Amino acid sequence: MYEKRSLWDQFWLVMKGLAMGAANKVPGVSGGVVAFVAGFYEEFIYSLQKINRKAFKLFINGRFNSFFQYINGRFLGLLILGMVISYFSVSKLLDYLIVHYELYVWSAFFGMIVGSIYYIAKGFGEWNRKYLGYLLLGILAGVSISFLEPATQNSNLVFVFFCGIIGVSGMTLPGLSGSFILILLGNYVLLLVDSVNALFDTLAELFQGDTGFVSDPVRIQLLKVLVVFSLGSLVGLVSLSHLLAYVLKRYHNATYAVIMGFIAGSLGVVWPWKTKKFEYDELGNIMYDANGSAIIKDYERFWPSEFSFETLWAILFIIVGILLVLSLDWYQKHRTPDHG
Repeated sequence: MYEKRSLWDQFWLVMKGLAMGAANKVPGVSGGVVAFVAGFYEEFIYSLQKINRKAFKLFINGRFNSFFQYINGRFLGLLILGMVISYFSVSKLLDYLIVHYELYVWSAFFGMIVGSIYYIAKGFGEWNRKYLGYLLLGILAGVSISFLEPATQNSNLVFVFFCGIIGVSGMTLPGLSGSFILILLGNYVLLLVDSVNALFDTLAELFQGDTGFVSDPVRIQLLKVLVVFSLGSLVGLVSLSHLLAYVLKRYHNATYAVIMGFIAGSLGVVWPWKTKKFEYDELGNIMYDANGSAIIKDYERFWPSEFSFETLWAILFIIVGILLVLSLDWYQKHRTPDHG
C-alpha cells in the first residue's frame, strides 16, 4: 500500500506530470528524466507494472475501488492530469519559444540534462569497474542513437503501432527521447503533428455540428493513425514498465548506471548550437507539415565561433538549467518527510 499524500503533494504531482508532458513533446528531451530527478521514477514504473492480469480481473468484476488502489490510481491519475494540462498549455508555449528563442530553449534543456546527470550520480553510491562499464555502455548507446540518420515517413498501421510502442520509451527510459525516436523512425510529423491536428479539427467541427469530415479520406486515415498509435503507446507503456520493474528489482545499480549513460549520451541531441537540415521532395523543394512548418530531417552541430552577446546568453541559460535541476535537490532536502 502506498502512503497517503497531502493536498500540497498532490498539487506538486500534477506539476511534475506537467513537466513530464512538456519534456516528452520536445525531441531530444525525455520525460523519464523528469521522473528520475523529481524522485518518483521507481513509483511510476512499479505503478505501471500493476496494470496486469489481476488489475484486469478486478476491473471486469466491477471492483473499481480495489482496482484503483491496486494500480496506485491516484498517483497515476494526477500525473496523467498534469500531462494532459501540459499538452494544451506548456507544450504550446514551448512550441512558441522554440520558434522564436530556439538557441536559449536548447541551452536551458542542455543545462537541465547536465544538472540531471550530476544529481543522479551524486546519490548513486560506490562505483566499481562493472558499473563504470554499464555507464559507458549507456553513453555509447545514447550517442549512437543521437547520430542515426532519420528514416522516411511510413503510415502503414502495423508500423504506426510499432512506433507507439517505441515512441512511449521517453516516459519510461530516462535519456531516451520518444519524440527523437519518432524523428528517427520518420513519423514524428505524422504522429505528433498531423494526426493530432486532425483530432483537434475534428473535435472543433463536431462541436459546431459539422460531420463533413466523415467523407474526407485523408482525415479518416489520420484519425485511424492516431488511434493505432495511441494503442501502441499503451501497450509499450505497460510492457516496458514490466521489463523495467524486473531489472530494477534485480539489477538496481546496473540499471541506474546504464540510465545515467543514456542521459549523458543524449546531450548530443540537445546541443544548443546547431543548424537545421530540412526534408526535401523530388524536385528539391523544402517539405512542409500540416501546420505549414518546414519538416526538419536532422541537425548539424557546431561549436560557437565567436563569443557574442547571443552566445553569452546561451551559456547563461545553460547555467540556469543546471541550477533549476539542482534546486530540486535543495527542495528534496528541505521538504517535509512525506512521501512525494
